[in-house]
Amino acid sequence: MECYEVGDSIHGYRIRAEARKIRDPHVIAKTGRHKAQRIILTENAEAIIERKLGWISR
Repeated sequence: MECYEVGDSIHGYRIRAEARKIRDPHVIAKTGRHKAQRIILTENAEAIIERKLGWISR
C-alpha cells in the first residue's frame, strides 16, 4: 500500500476504512439538508477507495 504524508486526503464514492479504535463520531452539515459523518480512526488505521467518483468538480 502507498504511504501518504500528514494532511493528505483521499476522495471517492465509497471508501472502506479499518482501525483498532474509532472515536468521536459527529454528524456534520454538508450542503443544505444533506448530512455526513466524521470519525477519527486511530492505531493502525487504513483506508481504501473501493469505487471512485464519476466526476469531481474543480
